[in-house]
Amino acid sequence: MWNAAMWGAVSGSAVLLGALAAMFLPIKKRIIGFIMAFGTGVLIGAATYELLGESVHKGGIKATSIGFLAGAIIFTLFDFFISRQGAKERKRSGSSNEGSGLAIFIGTVMDAIPESIMIGASLIGSQTVSWLLVAAIFISNIPEGLSSTSGLLKSNYSKKKILLLWFAVLFISSFSSWGGYFFLDHASEALIAGIAAFAGGGIIAMVSSTMMPEAYEEGGPVTGLIAALGLFASLLLNHFS
Repeated sequence: MWNAAMWGAVSGSAVLLGALAAMFLPIKKRIIGFIMAFGTGVLIGAATYELLGESVHKGGIKATSIGFLAGAIIFTLFDFFISRQGAKERKRSGSSNEGSGLAIFIGTVMDAIPESIMIGASLIGSQTVSWLLVAAIFISNIPEGLSSTSGLLKSNYSKKKILLLWFAVLFISSFSSWGGYFFLDHASEALIAGIAAFAGGGIIAMVSSTMMPEAYEEGGPVTGLIAALGLFASLLLNHFS
């Protein structure tokens, strides 16, 4: 159980690392674009192999379809709402957003919760975490920490307050992962499949609306190759894990 909390904290810690980098290191936008491109490929692979593939295998196509479409639709609706409140560019390294810092924080939490729940759920039965899922989420959280911190600094948040917010995200990620393990331990396979597909739908909607555009803007034509390498890495992790 506490193993799930630990792995949730590991994935959530990447946001904090990204925040520290944004505060103290001069990182070129092009490098962040490459990180985003690679993370996009890995996340797409994780959603496909680890979430959707397993969902169809264990819970069937009906539960998977309902969960996937619901996740994509609900994420899009929430994303639309918080974007109007000032968190539109929370994953964009070049963000000039001076909108609501609270909206940026809520948007980050909205990204973190379903991902962390599935990390915890991946421990059910095998007691072995999904390395693919942890790696994908960790990689995608680094540029989120970078860009969100940029937006918060431009919203006149102090560094101390920003760090407290990201420690809160780390705690929420850890708790969500623990909850995914604890509450889903005795759930039916159809329910777990639906929740996994829900997270997969949210992830695909998220990378399409936030990470892909930024990666291409900053990385240029080579972005496609780097994203393909990320997907290939995801395939290898899935095959050998």
